[in-house]
Amino acid sequence: MPISVEAPRGFAAPLRALVTQAVKGEGRRVGDITVVLSDDATLRELNRQWRGLDKATDVLSFAYDEYEPDAATRPVTGDLVISMGRVSAQAKRFRVAEGVELARLVIHGALHLCGHDHMQAAERKEMRAREAAAMRRGRAAAARLTAALAPARRHR
Repeated sequence: MPISVEAPRGFAAPLRALVTQAVKGEGRRVGDITVVLSDDATLRELNRQWRGLDKATDVLSFAYDEYEPDAATRPVTGDLVISMGRVSAQAKRFRVAEGVELARLVIHGALHLCGHDHMQAAERKEMRAREAAAMRRGRAAAARLTAALAPARRHR
């Protein structure tokens, strides 16, 4: 099952690696997953349409089969849409490279596709621990994203 990526050249392989590592780290199999790098306006519209929240957000995850009774035993499938505007702003706020923040959001979204949430305090703690573990496994992919983003930063 493929992981499709809609992103500039140099991003596809590390994004695929991060999704694969996050999903397999959860003991799950990778199914059809699409990763789209977009902008604040698109994420705001999707957030309004699907969640009723009229504001930009950093990542949205759309699992294809989350309501199926056997979803936890199926390959993970769905769409991840990430705002590059939020990646840039949050990287500055958290004082990390944009590639590291993009990696974190990809992992965060993949964990949502695996069925994790963070609405309650205990869920947030668990989600952060899983994110941290996946980030350690994905350190090399995050570095490749940082390198891929470097030429774009020079032209801003």
